[in-house]
Amino acid sequence: MANIVIVGTQWGDEGKGKIVDLLSDIADVVVRFQGGNNAGHTMVVNGEQFISHLVPSGILQKKKCYIGNGVVVDPQVLIDEMDYLSCRGIDVGPHSLKISELAHLIMPYHKMIDIAREHLKGDLKIGTTGRGIGPCYEDKVSRRGIRFVELIDPELFQDRLLSFLDEKNYYLKNYLSTAPLDPQPIIATFNRYAERLLPYVTNVSVELDQAISAGKQLLFEGAQGTHLDIDHGTYPYVTSSNTVSGNACSGSGIGPGRITGVIGIVKAYTTRVGQGPFPSELFDETGGRIQQKGAEFGATTGRKRRCGWLDMVVLNNSVRLNGLTSLTITKLDVLGGFDHINICTGYEYQGKVLTDFPSSLKVLSKCKPIYETLPGWSEDISNIRIKEDLPRNTRNYLNRIEAFTCLPIGIISVGPGRHETIVVNHPFL
Repeated sequence: MANIVIVGTQWGDEGKGKIVDLLSDIADVVVRFQGGNNAGHTMVVNGEQFISHLVPSGILQKKKCYIGNGVVVDPQVLIDEMDYLSCRGIDVGPHSLKISELAHLIMPYHKMIDIAREHLKGDLKIGTTGRGIGPCYEDKVSRRGIRFVELIDPELFQDRLLSFLDEKNYYLKNYLSTAPLDPQPIIATFNRYAERLLPYVTNVSVELDQAISAGKQLLFEGAQGTHLDIDHGTYPYVTSSNTVSGNACSGSGIGPGRITGVIGIVKAYTTRVGQGPFPSELFDETGGRIQQKGAEFGATTGRKRRCGWLDMVVLNNSVRLNGLTSLTITKLDVLGGFDHINICTGYEYQGKVLTDFPSSLKVLSKCKPIYETLPGWSEDISNIRIKEDLPRNTRNYLNRIEAFTCLPIGIISVGPGRHETIVVNHPFL
């Protein structure tokens, strides 16, 4: 039986939601293991679009879904999302969705701090979503966090909140020039959250272990992408958690020996939202054309995504960091109609050629992409379901990616719909 991890290989927005939804048809259990509602997964089923921020994408396939301990949860956002899905006919009852009792809560002061800090930084801002994710992870690490196991115990929740709020209010008022918070409305609101969410809270680690022992197939979905990883990304222009595959274990409570494969999701070109270096970024008409044709707007924020050619330095960095066993290419159809397509094969820096991704942003900001140019294709590929039926130039493009990474491409997405997919090798079959 297979237990597969799905990770983004670029800066997020690679189309992981569609692939998780597709693979959930065979998987028995889907687990979200990191991030918060700063991530958004977009899925199109029978022409209808669904966007999820916290609930695992497998919920559309009626699979058992878990929110792991590595996720930080805004309970109001979670409840709103559950109601949104329920109103659209998706079952999100306690038998379908479970939340780790060890997952941390995003509190009102986390969001206030996030927004106020970005405002103070001005042009030097990181480009966060302002959802409180970073400050919540900070409190988790500094042992000032509040978890679901405390939320469902009203007395313990109140004690934890009151022990931290004076410090938060001092910081909000005296450094961030923001109004302090009254604890009583927070306590009343979160007690209501606790009543609603109590049936969903469980020991996720134990239940996942039981599922694996029973022969169930598990799919672990990450948020964002490898180069937003807090340790391995373009720091400080990163998210606040580990987005690489290794965190699937610590973020859900299973051992690494349980994982049988890691699939890297690769957009056929490269995009990035927010601040930070982006060597293959396009500032010309081609970049604008990709942005418009690919509808490159953030599912969470609506912000335009910066667009560029596929970067193999970025991709091979992800291959190594995640221990990828195969690739999935998404949005291949967007590249149709270009006379030529470039692949960034290395960086030029001070007369040297770099093929390993630089850790220094100072170095990275001065890197110039080195391109290999391939002929494009004009054919519509959205109706093709067999790889061999793709145009020759399309297959050549895919072959170059496989050659550069030394990995097979198992799935190719040729459109936003679930059915607009070429499955070369299904990881669960």
